[in-house]
Amino acid sequence: MTRLRSDFWVSAYLRRCAIEGVEAVLRRRGAAEAGAIFVKLDLLDGTASLFGPAPQLFLDDTGDRLFYAVLQAGTPLDVEERVKRELRFDPDLWLLEVDDRAGRHFLELAPES
Repeated sequence: MTRLRSDFWVSAYLRRCAIEGVEAVLRRRGAAEAGAIFVKLDLLDGTASLFGPAPQLFLDDTGDRLFYAVLQAGTPLDVEERVKRELRFDPDLWLLEVDDRAGRHFLELAPES
């Protein structure tokens, strides 16, 4: 099964967050067809997490995008530093930011290895 284009997925994700009443913004537009998607989750209490694409090991034939916690419960500055490193590696990535005190991110997470 083919995977949904990154730009379509991002649009749908932002719409889902809006429907659920969660603040989410597009901070960086990446490659439309296949750019990697990263989501920064700010809990608004001085902690934040970064979610990125799950390793290929967890992908199956459903075409769903799976994510994993690249950095969990760090400071927003820690997350920003990690994003800078990811950008040096992949300048075509997408970056979304979600602000939610309850920690809702609506991402499908890969099983823990």
